[in-house]
Amino acid sequence: MSQTIAPRVRTLLLLLLAVTGALLAGSAPVSAHAALTASDPQQGSVVKEAPAQVSLTFSEGVAMSDGSVRVLDPKGKRVDTGKSSEQGTNTYSVKLHSGLPDGTFTVTYQVVSADSHPVSGAFTFSIGAPSTTSVSVSDQEAGGGVVGGLYGFARYLSYAGFILLVGGAAFVLACWQRGTGERSVQRLVVSGWLALTGATLAMLLLRGSYTGSGKVGDIFDLALLSDVLQTKTGAALVSRLLLLAAGALFIAVLFGAYEKREDDEEKGDLTFGLAIGGFVVAAGLAATWAMAEHASTGIQTGISMPVDVLHLLAVAVWLGGLSTLLVALYRAPSIEPAAVRRFSRIAFGSVAVLAATGIYQSWRQLGSWSAFTGTSYGQLLLVKIGLVVVLVGIAWISRRWTARLSQAPAAKTVKAAKTSAATPVKATTKTSAKTPAKASAKTSAAASAKASATAATSEKSEDEDRETEDEKEPAATPAGGGDGKRATQLARQRAAVATAREKRVRDADPLRSGLRRSVLAEAGVAVVLLAVTTVLTSTEPGRTVEEAEAATAASSQEATGALAVDIPFDTGGKDGKGLARVEIDPARVGGNDMHVYVQRPNGKAFDIPEVKVSFTLKAKDIGPLPVVPDRIATGHWTASGVQIPMAGNWAIAVTVRTSDIDQVTVDKNAQIG
Repeated sequence: MSQTIAPRVRTLLLLLLAVTGALLAGSAPVSAHAALTASDPQQGSVVKEAPAQVSLTFSEGVAMSDGSVRVLDPKGKRVDTGKSSEQGTNTYSVKLHSGLPDGTFTVTYQVVSADSHPVSGAFTFSIGAPSTTSVSVSDQEAGGGVVGGLYGFARYLSYAGFILLVGGAAFVLACWQRGTGERSVQRLVVSGWLALTGATLAMLLLRGSYTGSGKVGDIFDLALLSDVLQTKTGAALVSRLLLLAAGALFIAVLFGAYEKREDDEEKGDLTFGLAIGGFVVAAGLAATWAMAEHASTGIQTGISMPVDVLHLLAVAVWLGGLSTLLVALYRAPSIEPAAVRRFSRIAFGSVAVLAATGIYQSWRQLGSWSAFTGTSYGQLLLVKIGLVVVLVGIAWISRRWTARLSQAPAAKTVKAAKTSAATPVKATTKTSAKTPAKASAKTSAAASAKASATAATSEKSEDEDRETEDEKEPAATPAGGGDGKRATQLARQRAAVATAREKRVRDADPLRSGLRRSVLAEAGVAVVLLAVTTVLTSTEPGRTVEEAEAATAASSQEATGALAVDIPFDTGGKDGKGLARVEIDPARVGGNDMHVYVQRPNGKAFDIPEVKVSFTLKAKDIGPLPVVPDRIATGHWTASGVQIPMAGNWAIAVTVRTSDIDQVTVDKNAQIG
């Protein structure tokens, strides 16, 4: 049996690792969930006198500590006091020393957004006049590097462990109570608990370095761990560990006292108690994610957190139950069709809950249709929706197999039992015991009493022959230690025969084989879906992205009378990612000056062959109005006299060509006039 399942499970495991590695590698560094929308002094500005402080305004609240904001002079020396304070709604400041010289100063910041993700960045301003600076800002963003990769993997492992723990326990309690005695099911649920516990401990240790320096050596810094315990995320992780202690007790009762209960009334009472206790623990575990991540920030948090708990529980019941069913189909001697039917109904209900909660979450995190295609979060969400559709399609096939399995006539089972019982085993070994044969007969007899009688008759003659051979066998064995070795060899042979017989009984039923294949396909898609979901929870929501960009543009326009729009792009080729910044001055009806700056992801100028811009006012059916700017420097294009005929919400489309064949057009809406 282990030889049968090993290749399939190995393939599924390799798929899991490959998808996880690819997605985590593609998502590093993690997208920030709070954006810098304004600063005083402004980025790139030149002020006449040295300011007393530097202020930063973010799109949402952030957590700051001493040293989160640093101001460096042209020689790289710190000129701030190190003490940061909150000045207003989402605005924070740090005091500067007096008597600062003229020149270019660099401001670096590293904070933690309200939904637990690290945010970092840097900008410059000048006093008196710009100057050269020796400050070099690292290209690596917060949450990247080796520590970021380890933290991302621990997040994935925690989700997987939660699904196996909650879904496996729910499956045996609600659908297949006899499964509490199956070792393979027990190992699956316990593995989920171990994975979730280990991942939670790892995240606690990694958290300080993940949101701070990013150094591997800081993972075991007890001072950082103490700071983490005082944060919202630290409290959530500690709460998760306490709930997992209660989960360990639940598992001990489920696979211990509960499995040994024989009285139906007592078992029914214990089932009810376990169901209530298990739901409380599972809901509490799900709440540790809801209270520290996306659901805890933004709009309607009072609704979004309970909805997020329901969403996570539905995922666990569906995918965790699916994993348990897969193990049962491959490793358990038998599973009742009624249990599969019950799970099919529960899975259908879970999908309905997922659909309802998913629609609400999508609306809350995206905010507009344009965010579906214009933000990384929306694009990942489209991938997730596609995977869910595929998974539901395969699940529909599994439901058909389940219906056929429950309606299969007893004659097929009888025939399978006769075939299994009549298969000769003497070619396998000369000395096989009668216990495996009887176990096989009992398994087959579950379908029909007649099949059981036929199998027993066949086995009796075989057992008599084997008994005679077993009596003769020891006589041919040398005295002494050889008897023990021979007994061990016989035990291994008997186990092999039992395994082969069980496999023949299971494989004799084509309906069960069909169900196994469809469930295995579901599990494969579920692995990819879980990986995409993990990356999605680490990606900045579309609503936050658009609000931050709108706030940045409004702040820029208010201060200078100009409009600045940042549009990320990816031409799909090698070295094809970057950011196009379109500045329009004075952003009013009539003639305007336009500047286009193209930057790499690290903020450096991007030398590309061609840039084109067009303006469209869809509400009035005006445009597109094309503009071909002139290149004046590396990564800098400009055009004068750009005519905007009417005020409105204009769609600004930028076409970027990074090579002879790699080109893309991206757009974003902005208010002009």
